[in-house]
Amino acid sequence: MLTLLMIISVLLIIIVLLQSGKAESGSIITGGNADLFMNRKERGGELFITRLTYALGIAFFIICIIMDM
Repeated sequence: MLTLLMIISVLLIIIVLLQSGKAESGSIITGGNADLFMNRKERGGELFITRLTYALGIAFFIICIIMDM
């Protein structure tokens, strides 16, 4: 179980680093968040990476809870 947790952790880190930034770097520095919640649809690869991130995150938490018991 620990090996599976380590594999999911590494995959989760890689997938998060592969995601394109949702906010522009200029708005991060200045603190402007007007476009942060703009209605933006993800398509193709972005949608797959987002869903994979959710799945890996949920799997990570479930395995952590199971290991804690």
